[in-house]
Amino acid sequence: MSTSKNKWLVPLAFTNIYVIWGITFLAISFGLKGFPPFILSGLRFLVAGILMIGYLLSKGEKANTLINWKKNAITGILILTGGTGLVAWGEQYVTAPEAAISIATGPFWFIAIDRKNWKYYFSDKFIPIGLVIGFVGLVLFLKGSVNSTAAHAATDSHLRITAFIVLGLSSIAWVLGSLYSKKNPASQSTFMNIAQQLIVAGLASFLIAFLRKEWTGFSVSAIPLSAWLGVLFLIFFGSIVAYLSYIWLLSVKPAALVSTHTYINPIVTVIAGWIVANQSINGGQLYGLSIILLGVLLTNVTKYFKLSKRSKVKLRRVKRFFNKTGRRYQPI
Repeated sequence: MSTSKNKWLVPLAFTNIYVIWGITFLAISFGLKGFPPFILSGLRFLVAGILMIGYLLSKGEKANTLINWKKNAITGILILTGGTGLVAWGEQYVTAPEAAISIATGPFWFIAIDRKNWKYYFSDKFIPIGLVIGFVGLVLFLKGSVNSTAAHAATDSHLRITAFIVLGLSSIAWVLGSLYSKKNPASQSTFMNIAQQLIVAGLASFLIAFLRKEWTGFSVSAIPLSAWLGVLFLIFFGSIVAYLSYIWLLSVKPAALVSTHTYINPIVTVIAGWIVANQSINGGQLYGLSIILLGVLLTNVTKYFKLSKRSKVKLRRVKRFFNKTGRRYQPI
């Protein structure tokens, strides 16, 4: 799929991962009202994957290459089972906005784990400064979250701290899967790759649910309507529309740039949580979030400047072309 011929797809895909995944954190909290975390994750992934692969097979696309299944299995387990599945577990003990803010450290992990580009990253003075500032912001956010334990009397403070640690691990798993996907692409359509990733991630999530004995005492008849609505949103929007947009963007844009969704999502989650579920964050958490976003912005400021400078160079070339041909340049 050529980005030059479909320029509108890039902003649309970014909008999908920015907005839909922001709402997804809230949808998970609704789904948890009726489903244990890994049953919830397994259901959303497996149903979405089966729907996609069923459609693709009906159109004649093949899915029988073992190496592609292997590559997609690694990606799916890391990004979906590890990344998103652990978020669902963590949201048992923290709010949706808190979970989204915890994941905002994703761009930092991209830089820390992508060792091949360390020389490039750390030759830019803004990146280490941004990392330090972002880490300070994370400490302030966690401090504000621990101090808010009084507002969460039903949740043990140690469980909340454990949940924040698990959310940090989920962010690392997500980054590892994203880098692997970018460096080891499967030789199939993006749709087929995603279908396979979803199916494997769904089966892996169900296996974890079995090992954790989540099926014991689980009753479908006891699931409220709000939980079902949350699952439907996760299946069709979170696992198909947004995830498709994310994997496609990884194939056409730098991974660190695509990861910027992690600091837009918390803003969307906070707004959606406030409107729909009357959820909020305290002053200390908000202050920490602001520092985190500043740190992430600094780690990418040179890249944004270069992109802007490159665009200006292209614009000057276009204007010179029109001047040489005697035609008038008319911006769209």
